[in-house]
Amino acid sequence: MRRPLTIAGILAALLLWHVAAPTADAGRVADAGPTWKLRFVDAFNTPVAKGRFRDCSHNVDTPRAYCGGLTGSARANWWAYPKGWPDTATQRDYPVGGLYDPASTVWISGGQMHIRMWRGPSGPVHSAAVVPKKLMEQRYGRYEERFRVSKVAVGYKSAHLLWPVVNDGCSEIDFPELEWSETIAGFVHPANCTRQTAFDSGRRWSDWHTSQIEWKPGEVRFYLDGELIGRSTNSVPDRPMSWIIQNEAALNGDRAAVNSSAQMDIAYVKGWTWG
Repeated sequence: MRRPLTIAGILAALLLWHVAAPTADAGRVADAGPTWKLRFVDAFNTPVAKGRFRDCSHNVDTPRAYCGGLTGSARANWWAYPKGWPDTATQRDYPVGGLYDPASTVWISGGQMHIRMWRGPSGPVHSAAVVPKKLMEQRYGRYEERFRVSKVAVGYKSAHLLWPVVNDGCSEIDFPELEWSETIAGFVHPANCTRQTAFDSGRRWSDWHTSQIEWKPGEVRFYLDGELIGRSTNSVPDRPMSWIIQNEAALNGDRAAVNSSAQMDIAYVKGWTWG
């Protein structure tokens, strides 16, 4: 049963409220410093037919780059390495390397971006590297994608990476990386050119996964399916970098067979700025 308030009780309550009443600043949260701010999302709801990622040699390697075959939001959001650019295996003069060919390897349908690399009866692998333009030339950021390799074949790989706008010969952050016939790993190449740091998830490319790179001052973290798989604080790159969703010929000694192909599907990509 509630007891009625007496005059003494009312005065005591007022005194307690006066002592405990917040000042104008009491509820202000302390400055937490820089935070993640969502910059770009693409869930691939607008189809883009195979063959439209063509004529990509415009303002290359800048946020003003574009593929002449794209229109609308696809043109505003995406660029691809132009046809004929050499991939890493070709640059290193491997027996089977690749040349980028976005018109024959990249399209969007069914709410996914599809990347199908292939090799014909002879010649190189037809590789693919696509670039979210709004996430180019950022200093620090968070980068997330949901992906799987729906068709695995020997001789094909990914290195989805942060690459410096001004190449210093060392800085690089790669995740997810490695050959599609192996497991998913991440690598941090320090800005001071010391030995890279590597983290192997032990997980296969053929399952759906969500990967995330967190790059902020003095620290890089790799997450796979919400689990932290690696963290590096060793001379972390601190210059602006661009996110490149790079897929290419294998670098582990495997060779893509003639008349072979392999395919990755990406359900969405997201990117945040830092600060």
